Amino acid sequence: MTKTSLHLSHPDIVTRLKRTEHHLQKTIAMIEAGRDCVDVARQLHAVKMAITHATQVFIHDHIEHCLELDVRFTRTAVHEFKKICRYL
Repeated sequence: MTKTSLHLSHPDIVTRLKRTEHHLQKTIAMIEAGRDCVDVARQLHAVKMAITHATQVFIHDHIEHCLELDVRFTRTAVHEFKKICRYL
């Protein structure tokens, strides 16, 4: 199923990703400046977690607004699918 509609969460996700993009650029600058490895690793972890969270929000939104409309998905199945998605 392909949906091209803009969901209510998409602008927030884009904002989060742009903030993460800026954070990643700062992390690259830290590496280039020879900053402490632990500090760089901490920043890389923060970037990774921000992207992971954006991915989860995006997928949950897709489930709620696209897949849930498909009659093959029951409420219970949608709930279970959301639970498993947190491990992406």
